[in-house]
Amino acid sequence: MTPPAPRFLPVTPIEVSARIGATIVQIAAARGVEVGALVRETGFDPSRATDPDARIPIEVETALWDGAARLLGDPWFGLRSAALLRPGAFDVLDYAVRTAPTLRAALDRLVRYNRLVHSAAVFHVEDRAGRLRIEHAFAVAGRAPTRHASEFTLASIIVIGSQISNTPLAALAVELPAQPPDGDRAIYEQAFGVMPRFGAAVGALELAREAVDRACPAADPMLSDVILRQADALLAARPDPRETLGNRLRRQLTLQLGEGEVSLAAAARRLKMSERSLQRRLAAEGLAFDTLLEGVRHELALRYLADPKLAIGEVAYLLGYSEPSAFHRAFKRWTGATPAEARVRAA
Repeated sequence: MTPPAPRFLPVTPIEVSARIGATIVQIAAARGVEVGALVRETGFDPSRATDPDARIPIEVETALWDGAARLLGDPWFGLRSAALLRPGAFDVLDYAVRTAPTLRAALDRLVRYNRLVHSAAVFHVEDRAGRLRIEHAFAVAGRAPTRHASEFTLASIIVIGSQISNTPLAALAVELPAQPPDGDRAIYEQAFGVMPRFGAAVGALELAREAVDRACPAADPMLSDVILRQADALLAARPDPRETLGNRLRRQLTLQLGEGEVSLAAAARRLKMSERSLQRRLAAEGLAFDTLLEGVRHELALRYLADPKLAIGEVAYLLGYSEPSAFHRAFKRWTGATPAEARVRAA
């Protein structure tokens, strides 16, 4: 299967979460770097990491990687740093990944939510015969992750995958864009379980399907639901420039239902455009507001009804209906069954 052609972002400054910068500083400090020297050299302010919305230019992140590697005299600083990762390093994204029921689900969440910490980095996951391929690149023409960042990111998948599955994880294959520094390359095999191929077009690793499909023993479904709701809310507030208006509206409606007014006017206000502009741009994508709203309600209804703890009247409220009877009529129109009948069938 050929991966889809990349859709490049406009030429805009690349920003990353200040938590990434703080993580680099913390790992460097744990390995003996004098934090003051690193901060003075790079201009990074560690106190900014207390604000989950704080962003730093990617040039500062790169300076932190390079500065820490130079101060330590360790050309493999990025690769070695992955082994020191602990839960919470990347805030909501980290917990969304770590509460997934399987490593495959964790990777799907990484693909979906990575924009919470990086404006340009994207992951592509592709099923192949007996294995799963994960690619890491930038969706910005002419830009790519630096060597330290690329090696750290791919090694982190191995480290976190081993932590959440409670089983040592090794790659079947690894591809790295940069050539390695002079020295003993055995460190790569120690990190990945296999010697990488260097000089590749993009960073990538491949994992065995049985490894990624294995259940994560510490997965907490209830905590996972809470984390995903928070991640979705944060993602909605940080729209992807490549995303279609229809998908942006679907996410806005998902948040808006059950919280108050659900209307074209309210959606237009949230998207910061006029009602006429919203209708016109939806029509250009072959969509209509009422149809999208129905689709979102249908999808959420099936999800909510699968939870036996939610009463059917509560489901109606969560979907923005003022009366349960209106929800019953709509659900019967969508599925040919009543909500109670659908719940019994799904049990």
